[in-house]
Amino acid sequence: MTYHPKSDFMRVMMERGYMADCTDYQGLDEALVKGIVPAYIGFDATAKSLHVGSLIQIMMLRWLQKTGHKPIVLMGGGTTKVGDPSFRAEERPLLTPAQIDDNIAGIKQVFTSYVTFGDQPGDAVMVNNAEWLDALNYLDFLRDIGRHFSVNRMLSFESVKSRLDREQSLSFLEFNYMILQAYDFLELYRRYGCLLQMGGSDQWGNIVNGIDLTRRVLDGEIFGLTSPLLTTSDGKKMGKSLSGAVWLNPDMLSPYEFWQFWRNTTDADVGRFLKLYTELPVEECNRLGALQGSEINEAKVILANEVTALAHGRLAAEAAEATAREVFERGGVGDDLPTLKVTASELAEGMGIVQLFVRTGLAASGKDAKRLIQEGGARMNDEPVTDTGLRIGASQLVEPLKLTAGKKRHALVVLD
Repeated sequence: MTYHPKSDFMRVMMERGYMADCTDYQGLDEALVKGIVPAYIGFDATAKSLHVGSLIQIMMLRWLQKTGHKPIVLMGGGTTKVGDPSFRAEERPLLTPAQIDDNIAGIKQVFTSYVTFGDQPGDAVMVNNAEWLDALNYLDFLRDIGRHFSVNRMLSFESVKSRLDREQSLSFLEFNYMILQAYDFLELYRRYGCLLQMGGSDQWGNIVNGIDLTRRVLDGEIFGLTSPLLTTSDGKKMGKSLSGAVWLNPDMLSPYEFWQFWRNTTDADVGRFLKLYTELPVEECNRLGALQGSEINEAKVILANEVTALAHGRLAAEAAEATAREVFERGGVGDDLPTLKVTASELAEGMGIVQLFVRTGLAASGKDAKRLIQEGGARMNDEPVTDTGLRIGASQLVEPLKLTAGKKRHALVVLD
């Protein structure tokens, strides 16, 4: 639709490609012009870090704060005990409260790079929905909240329908998830005056439920806004690389590997990713995204530098670029490469090259590593590896051993 926003936040959302849908464009825009709007996005605490699949949502909260509003980062300490069924083929494994608290502490680290927490009106807050969900009395909750939900309507939501259409089990535990998420919006409205919930477009049904519930129970006027579910131009889901999830915490993925993920962006995605994941002006993002040939590679370096600087700081981005240039342009080893330490006892009978490619993260599995070698994509110290049965002994690790997968992915193996 064509809507010309008055507020800075809505303008950024539309210009940079964050907007998929909104429950009331004009109403939300007017609220944003009137004063500080508290808005939230929920994140389940299923791991110690978020990965780049959550980065659009994190950037939306960052832009919200940059345009004068209040981000609420809602950690699903309570809902993680249930598990979000949205578009999943099977139930999530259930975590203990201690694991969940540990994960929340790790995730807070990520957010301190993107938003400013504090007690001022526009400062971000991190809230845990276990605060209100853990204390709920089931019978009271059924009577006061459950009566507002139509099962017929819940069955019509895409996230539920897709599971039922595939005849996959949907437990009652998971079915409760959407009621709990709707209740979160009601509680955040009650406690923080929260007027807006944002999320990926797969959350549309859950967001609308929360708006309806808040209107029925508290007669509050609140809004929902969704971002597109992002896939790369070749149709892959954002957030995964060949060697697994692209985590945002540096202790789960080194800044160099993070930088490398963005440097390897497909040409067709560069302009769009610059708009979504950096703060460069839109015109500059469009200019860089339109470059051709070898020039687009420099645009990818800019993308990698800007995204890494936001996540890990400008110094980490510069170090990653320096390492990459050392490795690619001069065939050197670089200080920042992912490094696997192996002990002499592990190498007593030699370690298989296939195992080394898996343990360094250059291959996802033994099968993947063998295929890489057979197709000529594996190198050791810049020499092709052709034998999948090759074994490496301690004598070959007097100097660090450089392994390469394809043209751009490198790792070191050193003797500990």
